[in-house]
Amino acid sequence: MMLSGFFRLGVWQNFFRAWRNGFSGNLEGEGFTLGGVYVIGAGRQGVILEHREKEFGDKVSLPSVLEAAEKIKPQAS
Repeated sequence: MMLSGFFRLGVWQNFFRAWRNGFSGNLEGEGFTLGGVYVIGAGRQGVILEHREKEFGDKVSLPSVLEAAEKIKPQAS
């Protein structure tokens, strides 16, 4: 996303939301890398949940992560 990411309204909304909630970062490291969350089941279950950041500050829904984690079936040994 590089520099163009700073011109997106959603990025600024996410920044102010985090700032209002008391989040403070150290601004160290690679700041232009978007992240993601994956919940992967055992064996052949594969990917149960995939969330990729589309812009800086996108958050995954915690209830959806918990719901996906509950779907993981233990693998028989």
